[in-house]
Amino acid sequence: MKLIFVYNADSGLFNTVTDIAHKVLSPKTYSCNLCALTHGHFKIKQEWVEFLDQIDTELEFLHRDEFLEKYNQSDAELPAIFIEENGEISVWLDQTSINKIQTLNDLKSTVMERKRQLI
Repeated sequence: MKLIFVYNADSGLFNTVTDIAHKVLSPKTYSCNLCALTHGHFKIKQEWVEFLDQIDTELEFLHRDEFLEKYNQSDAELPAIFIEENGEISVWLDQTSINKIQTLNDLKSTVMERKRQLI
């Protein structure tokens, strides 16, 4: 089993700089709540890193363009978290659910609750 976290942002330096500017100048219209929750303006939040280190599951993190290239899921609504089991991927936490989450602690709780449901 693997959890695949997919950001609603493209990879690359230009896109990163654009995303940083958008988060700073207009955070309410930023289109990736997963990014907003887990990253500060310039880097990943240490609290999130420490949380991820405790999850006993394989994890993958992809930007929108990387996800499309690797998994060819052009109809996926992002941001989202997918689960890969036996070579098949499916939505594990959808865009609507992620966009309702307001704090990093809420995201962590949601991930742990959903993970417990798998056991």
